[in-house]
Parts: sequence; C-alpha cells; structure tokens
Amino acid sequence: MRAVKMAPAGGLARGPWVPLALLALLALLARAALALTERYPALSLFQQERHRQRHGPAGDWAEQYSAECDSSFLHFHESDCDIGGSSSCESILSLNTEKILSQAKLLAEQKRFPFATDNDNTNEELAIAYVLIGNGLYDEAIRHFSTMLQEEPELVSAIYGRGIAYGKKGLQDMKNAELALFELSRVISLEPDHPEVFEQRAEILSPLGRISEALSDLTKAIQLQPSARLYRHRGTLYFISEDYATAHEDFQRSLELNKNQPIAMLYKGLTFFHRGLLKEAIESFKEALKQKADFIDAYKSLGQAYRELGNFDAATESFQKALLLNQNHVQTLQLKGMMLYHHGSLDEALKNFKRCLQLEPYNEVCQYMKGLSHVAMGQFYEGIKAQTKVMLNDPLPGQKASPEYLKVKYLREYSRYLHAHLDTPLTEYNTDIDLPGNFKDHWAKNLPFLIENYEEQPGLQPHIKDVLFQNFESYKPDVQELICAADHLGSMMQYETPGFLPNKRIHRAMGLATLEVMQAVQRTWANSKVRMNGKTRLMQWRDMFDIAVKWRRIADPDQPVLWLDQMPARSLSRGFNNHINLIRGQVINMRYLEYFEKILHFIKDRILVYHGANNPKGLLEVREALEKVHKVEDLLPIMKFNSKTRDGFTVNTKVPSLKDQGKEYDGFTITITGDKVGNILFSVETQTTEERTQLYHAEIDALYKDLTAKGKILILSAELGEVDAVCNLILSLVYYFYNLMPLSRGSSVIAYSVIMGALMASGKEVSGKIPKGKLVDFEAMTAPGSEAFTKIARSWMNLKSISPSYKSLPSVSETFPTLRTMIEVLNTDSSHCLKKTIVVV
Repeated sequence: MRAVKMAPAGGLARGPWVPLALLALLALLARAALALTERYPALSLFQQERHRQRHGPAGDWAEQYSAECDSSFLHFHESDCDIGGSSSCESILSLNTEKILSQAKLLAEQKRFPFATDNDNTNEELAIAYVLIGNGLYDEAIRHFSTMLQEEPELVSAIYGRGIAYGKKGLQDMKNAELALFELSRVISLEPDHPEVFEQRAEILSPLGRISEALSDLTKAIQLQPSARLYRHRGTLYFISEDYATAHEDFQRSLELNKNQPIAMLYKGLTFFHRGLLKEAIESFKEALKQKADFIDAYKSLGQAYRELGNFDAATESFQKALLLNQNHVQTLQLKGMMLYHHGSLDEALKNFKRCLQLEPYNEVCQYMKGLSHVAMGQFYEGIKAQTKVMLNDPLPGQKASPEYLKVKYLREYSRYLHAHLDTPLTEYNTDIDLPGNFKDHWAKNLPFLIENYEEQPGLQPHIKDVLFQNFESYKPDVQELICAADHLGSMMQYETPGFLPNKRIHRAMGLATLEVMQAVQRTWANSKVRMNGKTRLMQWRDMFDIAVKWRRIADPDQPVLWLDQMPARSLSRGFNNHINLIRGQVINMRYLEYFEKILHFIKDRILVYHGANNPKGLLEVREALEKVHKVEDLLPIMKFNSKTRDGFTVNTKVPSLKDQGKEYDGFTITITGDKVGNILFSVETQTTEERTQLYHAEIDALYKDLTAKGKILILSAELGEVDAVCNLILSLVYYFYNLMPLSRGSSVIAYSVIMGALMASGKEVSGKIPKGKLVDFEAMTAPGSEAFTKIARSWMNLKSISPSYKSLPSVSETFPTLRTMIEVLNTDSSHCLKKTIVVV
C-alpha cells in the first residue's frame, strides 16, 4: 500500500488527500498553463494524425470524427462528448490548478478512468495524471505515471495512461509511437480481455500505416465486446483501405446497434459513392441530414454526388446549403468552384477559388484552378501568376507530388503559347506542329515534367493584351443568332449518363464547331478551297476534324487535345493507349454501365471460340458454366478452367473494313484479371500504333473521297437517295474515327460535332437527343460494323430537313478568326439566347 503525505492547511482550497509533491508540481503547471493560448482538445490520435484528404466527398473526415465528440483515448465513462469537446458539453477539465485538483478528486471518487483500483489513495494519484493528459500536459503526466510505476511496476492503469500520454505527444516522433505501442502491449498481456486497449492500440497503429494490425486489434475488440463505435472505427479503416464493401458492412452493423449516428450514415453513403452507386449514396447522405440537419459534410458530399450524377441544379443547392451553414468551409468552396468550372461558369468558379485562397492561401487545388480559370477566360497575366505559385510549392523529399503540381508546368507552357498566338490568324499556324514532340508526349501521358533539352516558351509579351469581356449586345444581330444557334446545337451533344455534367462552354464551342464544319464542307462540295495551316487547298478529312479540335482545345486548356500520330516516332512505335477502367477493385465506372452486358456477351462468345479450338473436350462444361454468367464477377470460376487464363485474359474486338471486304482491323482490347470479387480489374483500351493508324487512315481516306464525290453531286441534285447515301457515308467515316481514337482527349464530342456539321451540309439536321445511358463512342466501338452503327445512330438522330435560317448565318471562321475572338465569344453570357427564338423549325 502506498504512503500518502498530507499537505498543511492554508493556500489552495483542497481535500486532505492531495500529495505535497504534487502541489508543488501543479503550482508550476498552473503558472505554465496561464501562458497557453489554446486549449488541447482530447481528440483521439486517429483524428489528430490522419492526413486530411482534399479530393472528393470524403475530405474532412478528421473533423467529422471530432464532430461526434467520441474519444476512446480517455474512456472515463461512456459519453457523447470527449474531455475537450464543444461548448454544448462543458469540459470537465480546466487549466486552473484548483480545478485540476477538484476534478481529479471527482474522477477518483467515481472511478471514471481506465483500470481503477480498489485502493482510494492509488486512484487519487492516477486521477491527477489522467487530468494532466486531458489538459495536454503529457510530459508531466508521463513523469507522474513513471513515479507510480517505480513503486508498482504492474499497475495497469499507470501503464495504460503512460501509453496514452506517449501517443498524445504525437506520432511524428517514432519514439513516442514505439513507447505508446510498448505500453499498450504490456497492458494487453496483463489484461487481455479489455476491448478499449485493443482499440487504443489500433488508433496508434493506423496513422503509422500499419492498417492490417490495426484491423486485427479492432476485430479482437469487437469479439470481446461489440459496439457501434468499434464497428464504425473498423469500417473507417476499411474505408481508407478502399475496401468499400467490407466498410459498408461495418457501418451498417454500427447503425443497427445505434441508428442515430450521422457520421456512420455519412460514411455508409461514401462507401456507395466510391463504388459508383450514386443514387444509393444520395439516399444515405439525405438520411444523415435527417439525423443532423446542420451537417455541413453531408451537404457537401450530397452536392458532390449530384455533381457526379450530372445534376447541376441539385448539386448547386446542396453546396449552397453547406456554405449557408459555414461560408468559410474551404472544401465546399473548392468542390463548388470545380463544379462551376466544369459547367462552363468560369467567372462564378473563380469567385469560389479566390475565396478558398483567402481562407487557405496554400491550397494547391484552388490555386491551380484559379490559374486555369483565368487562362481559359484569356486573363493570362493573372493566370500565370497563380500557376507560378503552384510551381513554387515543391514537394518535400519523399513526399508525393500533388496532381496539380504535376500538371502546372504543362499548363504554364501552353498558356504562354496561347498568349503569343492570341492575335495570329488561326489559319496560319498548327498547334500540333508547333509544340515540341516530347512536351506533347509527356503532357498527354500526364508524366512528370522531366523533358531533356526543353526550351521554354517565351514569356508574356507586354504588347499582347489580355482578352476583354464582350457583352452579348455588342455583337451584330446576325452574330447573336449564330451564338444562339451554336448553344442549341451544342446542347444536342450532351450525354444523359452519370458522370457527364452539362458544360455550357463546351456546348457553345462545339456548336460553333458544328456550324463551321457545315460551312467548310459546303464550300468543299462547291469546289472552293480552304485556308489551313498556312496553306490554301482543298479540305481533307483531318482538316474537317481539326475545326472541331481547335474549338475543343480552347474551351478547356487544361486538357491536352492532341493528334496521337503527331507524337514523336519513338512514342508512336511503342503505342499510345487510351485506357478505361470499367471495374477496378470495388469501384464501378457508372459512365459505361449500360455497356457491361454487351461486352460480357461478346466475352462469352470469344471464350467459347477459344475453348472450341484449344479445349474441345471441356467445351460442354464451359458452355454450361457460361450460361450461369450474368455479371463480370461470374467469369472468375471459368478463368480457372485453363491454366493460361487462370490469372486473367484479354479479348480483342475486330473492326471490319468497308474498303477491303473480308479484312479486319484491331478494335479495342478487353482485359479481365483478378482472383475474387472485390479484386477485379475489368478494362478496355485502344492501342494507337503507327501501323494501326495507317490502316484506319486508309479506310477513312477512301470514305472521305467517296463522301466528297457524292457531296458534289448532292449540291447539284438533292435527290433523296443521294442524301441518304451521303448521311450513311458520314456516319461510316466517323465510325472508323471512333474506333481509331486518334486524339489524346475529346475524341467523342469532336467526332459528334463533325457528324452534325457534315449532316447539316448535306441538308439534314439532327433533331433527336442522344438516348439516356448511351455513349456515341461506345456505340461505335461495340457495334459489329459500320452499317450497324449507322442504323443505331440514325434511330435516335431523327434527321429532318435543315432550317433555311442556318444558311443565312455569318461565316464562323471569318467572325472568329483568332484565339482572342474565340475566347471572347466563349466568355459571352448566354442567358440572352433563352429570350430569343432558336433558329430551328
């Protein structure tokens, strides 16, 4: 039994149980405490150490956990609030020495600390040390526990408390982490049936990256005494390990034990979100808001889910509600700004990024997006200033560079190039030729900017001024009609599929591209020449697509829209892959969900062909197994039938030639690898090699030659049969373009604007919208041939005779002959067009 020295009366009001040595210590601590300007909240180590994520709706989860006032480090009692919680649950700790003593006495009397003993005197001294921890005085607590352990080496509460104090000091110092783990492991060896110790050790292991050990500890804690908190903690670890399905199960169990948990409900929604199950995610976020009406992170996540779903209005409303609750919520400002940028509302986006940077000056995402927004609007001086700030933020040794840091030098170089060419006629230069080959190759592949012997673009020239804002009313009436017609045509290209947010800037750009293609094709069919790349000549098929390429490029300078066959020869010889993950692990790409069944059916056919040739004896067994295949995961057992496909397999599609009957070209490659559900890679890719490109070019050359000949006849005699043949040739030509995928970005909308423009040149206008869930590029890639694609496309296009008013519109290329004039028209407010009559009948 420990001896307790009694303090003399007088001085501080205290009970007779306070040790003299401690009074001296506490007096010293009280003086030190007066200098402190900030409370130390007793948050769990899990919250303190975990890196704050900034991309996607799972961002501020450390704040989310602290918001629930649930700390397992100081389990004095089961409470909804931690020792350093919010004002709604007043702290039981204070830095006033008198209060420290009285609070310690209260703790001791009620035994509200871990592993209290049967000895009142021992409990009193333990309580003082735990109160010191609660006030952030960790070194003093460690010394106090150590003094006690010198007398009683196996005093479990002191070992446990010292472990907590080491952890609280911060895991940046590995020595603290090692000592904390050592002490907690000692407690487990002495008291193996206490779940809170396993949970505590897990909270130290997890920020050290030792996730599997942390999960093992939490599983043991759950076995000893299941609780809503433990399931939620384990679910969070599964979540950050990207095992979303298992995380979902834990959050669900947690909610079954305690349904009123907005944090757990939020994370349940996030497990849906990250698997692409957006509608389910939205329902969970709404349920979290029913439980906690002022839950900012739930509104933020709801906004991001609606944004991914393509519902701009609902996303805007959710982000706005989050900002009404806290106008300084940085991540909501960041996400809202990015949504506005990708909606084409650059000026509004810029306001959000500027506000974000006022609150968090070193936010790389907001800084990068601010620079990008300025450049896209033609404000190059401000844009490059913001880009330079991102460039100066070099990652520390061993630290992974952010995506913004990796991209920013490409954007700065491209911005300089655009600025230098603002007033040069677009007909007099070619971006694909001007930009250095290695620069284009690295940019398109999103590689670090490590280019040998690279010569930087010249800096901004003072005599070239930034682009000024043009009012819609400043344009002549016929140009206003042109802009409104472009807005209408561009909206016809919008995909009604999750993941595709309507972008009014892209709509206008590609609408203008459609009209320029129409006018250029009409001139070509009338034997007029065009001015391209500094030369006057008859238009070729690439020139037709280049019209759309230039508009797509300037609409969003962040994306490298480049011709792959213009890359360096070494890069092209290796092949340039356009890769799309359909399923990666547990993440489903919802954009392509409509095509899973179609691709699966194709795979099953190819498997039968393969086994028919290589495994005829087992063909019946394979056929029976394939009948039970209804989703991609069902293919895993069939992969085991053959040693060559045990670890996965690839299937290649073929594209039949129209030029050479019976000949086929390589289409895209389907790959499936994995060993179990949740660990699958299901992807498609097209590989652009020089040989493959030449084969497709020959096919497109032949179709374009035929199209031009028939177009010239059509100009002279608009017979129904001729019009029909021309329409089919246009769709066939673009069918091969889609399957070639010759651009680094933007192939789909570029090709569709060419379809619409060329059809308008033939006298036909697309009046039907692309059906919900359909993607034109995937329709072409999964069609068995050009005739099938043509039939499918015409089924929704609802072609009708073109409105005569289109013929009276001014020339697009003459109205917007430079980058400056293109940027001006893209910046112009489009709301006026809603009041005008659209030029369609």
